[in-house]
Amino acid sequence: MRYKPHDYQAFAIDYIETHSIASVFLDMGLGKTSITLTAINDLLFDSFEVHRVLVIAPLRVARDTWTAEADKWDHLQNLICSVAVGTEAERKAALIQPADIYIINRENVQWLVEDSGIPFSFDMIVIDELSSFKNHNTKRFKSLLKVRSKVARIVGLTGTPASNGLMDLWAQFRILDMGQRLGRFITKYRTDYFQPDKRNGQIIYSYKPLPYAEDAIYRQISDITISMKATDHLQMPELVSSEYVVQLSDTEADDYEELKRELVLSLPDGEVTAANAASLSGKLSQMANGAIYDDSGDMVHIHDRKLDALEDLIEAANGKPVLVAYWFKHDLTRITERLKKLHIPFSRLDNSTSIRRWNNGEIPVALIHPASAGHGLNLQSGGSTLIWFGLTWSLELYQQTIARLWRQGQTSQTVVVQHILTKGTIDNRIMKALSQKEHTQTALIDAVKADLKI
Repeated sequence: MRYKPHDYQAFAIDYIETHSIASVFLDMGLGKTSITLTAINDLLFDSFEVHRVLVIAPLRVARDTWTAEADKWDHLQNLICSVAVGTEAERKAALIQPADIYIINRENVQWLVEDSGIPFSFDMIVIDELSSFKNHNTKRFKSLLKVRSKVARIVGLTGTPASNGLMDLWAQFRILDMGQRLGRFITKYRTDYFQPDKRNGQIIYSYKPLPYAEDAIYRQISDITISMKATDHLQMPELVSSEYVVQLSDTEADDYEELKRELVLSLPDGEVTAANAASLSGKLSQMANGAIYDDSGDMVHIHDRKLDALEDLIEAANGKPVLVAYWFKHDLTRITERLKKLHIPFSRLDNSTSIRRWNNGEIPVALIHPASAGHGLNLQSGGSTLIWFGLTWSLELYQQTIARLWRQGQTSQTVVVQHILTKGTIDNRIMKALSQKEHTQTALIDAVKADLKI
């Protein structure tokens, strides 16, 4: 297929080629893989500035997306890609064979750097989903940082750079520019741009940005960063977001408040204990969804309010395919039981066959977990309605799941996202948190948005 880049794609290609360090915040659906491959192709065969490229990506994207994109376009046919996933023997074989681009999943970065025995001789690195390096305590971050100085060119790609706030940016840019813009140490970054928020004596649990922090941080990174939103450059379908609110009975609400207050709840079928705040958050989310795991690991039924709402929404879809996002295993169990009872055909989207069937319109109801719905999955051909049965705190997973349907190639004029929320529960807190995080991320993206005057 002949590649005819849009103006924004041509701009991004040129940006990568003319910047040895490039952070490219591309919204979902803007073709970041083809953009980056085109730039790599030019750097390899036109300017001869690079010779051996390493791409680090999520597993499924590393395995399937990059090679498929290279095979798709006429101008990339000379590129030789070697995918280093699978067993250790398979990875080593892929890394020693002659190729232009070596693609590895992010979980094997430490192995590549420290344990593979293969010299790290790459002169360009592409990190697909740079946000997966936002935690400076991870092994992948520490390992990549060890060899970063050996690499002349680096590109960071993501659509969600600050999914949990501005604190996420430090590690990502520490990898990119080795600390030139946001500092070499996280402690100085915190001191310069943040102040303690929640604390207990000398123990600080969280930080909040100082009043000037956003503008100052954006200015620091602006010379190596471009940002583009899909809505600015594509004829995107309208995104309609709504809430379907259900309510607990008085008894159920009392049980919810008891667990929230006491961290312990005695139920007829078992006892539930929340060891800490994080555990309590998960337990309350489970209760809001309709079931909870007791201290023995058994599922205890609480209510069917969300299942009834899901049934109503599927019926209201009038036969249109529906994608349902769930979070807990007992959500999946209870949803499948209800769908079987209603004799509604359904399938989990957990392999290439089910994904193909969904995109062919063969699955009326598809069930997907946000953690497996992420980067690189194209589901827009199968439907345009997403129902959130259970929410996630992660803005990145939330946005990526929606972007499976709301993206380039969606034929429907409207993508509908329904959130089933239980009134008076943690559901409302999660929705608010997602909204606030999105505001911060949107401000970042707007601040470094590319000015396409080319």
